[in-house]
Amino acid sequence: MLPLRACSSGHFWVFGYGSLMWNPGFTPAEVRPGLLLGYHRRFCLYSTQYRGTDERPGLVLGLDRGGSCRGLALRIPLQQQEAVSRALWEREMLNDEYHPRILPVRTAAGPVPCLTFVVDRRNRFYSGRLAPAETASIIAGARGDRGPCAEYLDNTVRHLDQLGLEDRSLTRLREEVQRLLRVPPARPAANEAARPPAS
Repeated sequence: MLPLRACSSGHFWVFGYGSLMWNPGFTPAEVRPGLLLGYHRRFCLYSTQYRGTDERPGLVLGLDRGGSCRGLALRIPLQQQEAVSRALWEREMLNDEYHPRILPVRTAAGPVPCLTFVVDRRNRFYSGRLAPAETASIIAGARGDRGPCAEYLDNTVRHLDQLGLEDRSLTRLREEVQRLLRVPPARPAANEAARPPAS
């Protein structure tokens, strides 16, 4: 496991950009809104268990190169370092989809070095750069052990909005997924509907 770098105050930090923000699995000693430069939040990892299957993979969030990402810097007391780091590894590194890195996150009180999980582009679950329409289609049609992929997207957008961290690209993606899910199945043409079934 990557050693976590403690600040001079005797704490270390983790950067949350997805579910770690509202469901970290531990109690932060302090939470600060933060800005990470050089990476952006995106649906770029295939999910074949939690939000999809081997036959119909879903997509989950990752931090990919380029742009910036607003999230939360979570401060952890040093005495909890071993327990928290072990829990984070079990949660985030199940299929080695990420490069764990210590990166500077800008906060109103100054930059802090945060443990950050950056997507590994060489990992077999990395989707590459999918077109927005393809991303929406995958999310709309996938379901895994933890429910529909569309539910994961909706939950993410709602929590980001509640935290004051609106992500317009994800909001647009949710709108497109909702549109796809509202489209009724195509009806057969009139001549096809009247045709008797083949024997």
